Amino acid sequence: MHVKKGDKVMVISGKDKGKTGTILAAFPKKDRVLVEGVNIVKKHSKPSQMNPQGGIINMEAAIHVSNVMLIDPKTNEPTRVGYKVEDGKKVRYAKKSGEVL
Repeated sequence: MHVKKGDKVMVISGKDKGKTGTILAAFPKKDRVLVEGVNIVKKHSKPSQMNPQGGIINMEAAIHVSNVMLIDPKTNEPTRVGYKVEDGKKVRYAKKSGEVL
């Protein structure tokens, strides 16, 4: 997976194309990520102890990892991710600027 929790990403396809947000959770087995403020769905919830009122809640749903692109920290543009070995450790870097992530 080319993105991790906490990365700033931009949605490149779908109904939320162009929106940016940080990754709240990553699900590598399902190839999906949860992005803050993107793919908002309405969930109907019954009254419970946590939510005594119940009702309709707006929440983020997971989107496929291929629909997001990492934002380059230097240029603030979407970029592809490359991998290289530095000091015996595998690191990710932005293809546009070469900046290590």
